Amino acid sequence: MSRIRIKDIAQMADVSVGTVDRVLHGRSGVSESSRKRVEEILKQLDYQPNMYASALATNKNYTYACLLPQHEASEYWTAVEAGIREATATYSDFNIQAHLSHYDPYDYHSFEQASQQIVDMQPDGVLFAPTVPQYTQPFTDALNHLNIPYIYIDSNIKEQPALSFFGQNSHQSGHFAARMLMLLAGKDAQEIAIFRKINEGIVGSNQQERREIGFREYMKQNHPACHIWELNLHAKRDSEDTQMLDDFFAAHPTLKNGITFNSKAYIIGEYLQKKQLTDFNLVGYDLLQRNVECLKQGSIFFLIAQQPTLQGFNGIKYLCDHLILKKEVPHVNFMPIDLLTKENIDFYYNR
Repeated sequence: MSRIRIKDIAQMADVSVGTVDRVLHGRSGVSESSRKRVEEILKQLDYQPNMYASALATNKNYTYACLLPQHEASEYWTAVEAGIREATATYSDFNIQAHLSHYDPYDYHSFEQASQQIVDMQPDGVLFAPTVPQYTQPFTDALNHLNIPYIYIDSNIKEQPALSFFGQNSHQSGHFAARMLMLLAGKDAQEIAIFRKINEGIVGSNQQERREIGFREYMKQNHPACHIWELNLHAKRDSEDTQMLDDFFAAHPTLKNGITFNSKAYIIGEYLQKKQLTDFNLVGYDLLQRNVECLKQGSIFFLIAQQPTLQGFNGIKYLCDHLILKKEVPHVNFMPIDLLTKENIDFYYNR
């Protein structure tokens, strides 16, 4: 069938072109009988308007607010921001702009302040990395009240459902990480270590906490005799890392296997290189350049990646799909759990 025009629909329904246009765009000024005739014709024809052309014709400007954790250059969130910028350029025809703001992941009040500024801005859509549910809920409640769609990135809060979510299945990721670490350690391993970065008891990421829950669940089910040691490095006092690691390894001289669920595995990896501890198996997350260097040098054995650039890109894309193109978008978008070694890391970058 050739493309159906609004003029054709008007003739079939015996109404004016203006009436069809008002029905298509949900405007008033149409009698109930005329609306029903037009809707019946649209249903029979399975009519899909050219939303792309319609969106371009409106010439409306769209503002998206993006709220991410504070970070240094070349860290995990830098890649997310690169994806956001790429998507903003790709969909520039729709007159979109993305405002980036940040919060301290170790300070819940910082999230409150940054999120309130976004509420005051009243953007068309929001893409953000949520903090713990009790501090995220006032933000999402305010967005819902204003009818502003929002998308979660990195971690999902099922009790406060968003338009969509991009990130790993953190619980399954924890299971996977435990299985990989124990393949290195051997089924009879007696001890492993979990390394964290914590400030005042705050881990700084829902995703990290859920990974560890999945990790511990796997260990309890499959390796109940293996003891799990913990070392909490200070998130805001990097100068103390070396001494704390010295003390920890001195206290556990037989320890040969460990994992960190945050993106700063390089802290442990670079320490192992400096101390020439070549017989320690370390598993970490995310493709920070310093992590990759440790992977290539052998001080990190495995890295688990989750395509952060694609998460940032698709977060903006889905806001465009929902707000501008009026498309339905999937609610949950799990990213792959990619396992990388020094042998395949270059191929992963080049794909």
